[in-house]
Amino acid sequence: MEKLLSDIRACAICKEHLILGPKPVVVAHPEAKIAIIGQAPGTKVHASGIPWDDPSGKQLRKWMGITDEVFYDEKQIAIIPMGFCYPGKGKTGDLPPRPECAPLWHEQLFNKLPKLELVLLIGIYAQKYYLGKTAEKNLTETVRVFENYLPKHFPLPHPSPRNRFWLTKNPWFNRDVLPVFKERVKSTLK
Repeated sequence: MEKLLSDIRACAICKEHLILGPKPVVVAHPEAKIAIIGQAPGTKVHASGIPWDDPSGKQLRKWMGITDEVFYDEKQIAIIPMGFCYPGKGKTGDLPPRPECAPLWHEQLFNKLPKLELVLLIGIYAQKYYLGKTAEKNLTETVRVFENYLPKHFPLPHPSPRNRFWLTKNPWFNRDVLPVFKERVKSTLK
């Protein structure tokens, strides 16, 4: 695992597309029981090198019902974004994750995570990649039928503060999904 993580952290395959340059962010350990597949690091995470070190991460930890210590314990939680580096700014937020990362590195990482029980698919990019044709027509519908993807996958919206409108428009998420999600996380980390 150490060699693979070192190779990923040294990756520069798409450097000509990265306005801030390559700085891959990934956390994994063979003992991890949960993997978080998000989009790509933002500028704050690019600067700190600490995954989910931003308001989105704070909200995700709240959704999961866990402390920072548990979240950042690599023996419990692997953090594997769809794109390992900050992709740059787009019209309405960050650009999509670079398409090179997941096909190049994800399978190798998952092959070294034998104790993995739960994979959180955060956002449309992770859901499309991992659920493929079994995903619903959009993120909202995929998250609404999250039970269809259990016990291995749990699709979630992005916990970004920008998603306040989505959360307000879909009160069923807080009412119906989050309690099941917190319990699933808790039972997996026992």
